Amino acid sequence: MKLYRTSIKRQEARLPLGYKVYVFDLYGTLVDIHTDENDMGVWEKLSLFYGYYKAHYKPQELKEAYERLVKDKERSLKSTLENDPKYAHEASPEIEITDVFRELYAAKGVDADYVLAVHTGQFFRVLTTEYVRVYKGTHKMLEALKAAGKEVYLLSNAQRIFTEYEMHVLDIAKYFDGILISSDYKTRKPDKRFFDILIEKYAINPEETLFIGNDSHTDIKGAQTAGFSTYYVKSNISPQNDMAEKADYIVPEFVEWCCKYCDNLIK
Repeated sequence: MKLYRTSIKRQEARLPLGYKVYVFDLYGTLVDIHTDENDMGVWEKLSLFYGYYKAHYKPQELKEAYERLVKDKERSLKSTLENDPKYAHEASPEIEITDVFRELYAAKGVDADYVLAVHTGQFFRVLTTEYVRVYKGTHKMLEALKAAGKEVYLLSNAQRIFTEYEMHVLDIAKYFDGILISSDYKTRKPDKRFFDILIEKYAINPEETLFIGNDSHTDIKGAQTAGFSTYYVKSNISPQNDMAEKADYIVPEFVEWCCKYCDNLIK
């Protein structure tokens, strides 16, 4: 396929319609988000929340315990995968973050159930989120793809207890024929196994598929390993100095989805 550079406006991205299947990354591609887990105000409020349920932490103590548990769980999960020949050793495993919030209660002698752990995690997400919003044109672009009879899927490195609910708040979940979130599968992009799960679950032909993402390593390299064509947008939350030079399509200064063909497709 001929390499493409957008020539409309540098900040606009327009998808080609020649594919049967479109697979999207979420954050930095469809959704713009900014979170800050280092704000001590977050940990002050979260420690107060834990205290409501008799799990008493000082803010710094809670922050350090959370970070330690995350690292320990990632290390433990990775060690269980080392002998799996299908495991991509350069990929980080994906833990289930709900377990971390539940174990923080247990460390203080509190037997928290799953529902409380989920609600605690979601409260943490709200506290750390400065904003979450779709990029301009996202709804219209996705609606146009569906109106054109395309199959649309999501493959996201994320936690379900955050992402599923944010997608409903942003009113975009309805556009997808399938949504795969890494925390459900204990692995994440660029691990080829994550892409293979999508391919096998929905009987996708990679030769008919375009993957759209904002990270040259996790999205573009991973998708190319799976045999997909690739569309790279360098957004405000792409990795610093990132550029997917080998992607089939490249938008170097992405801000919004341009959909000038949308009005002809949406009834």
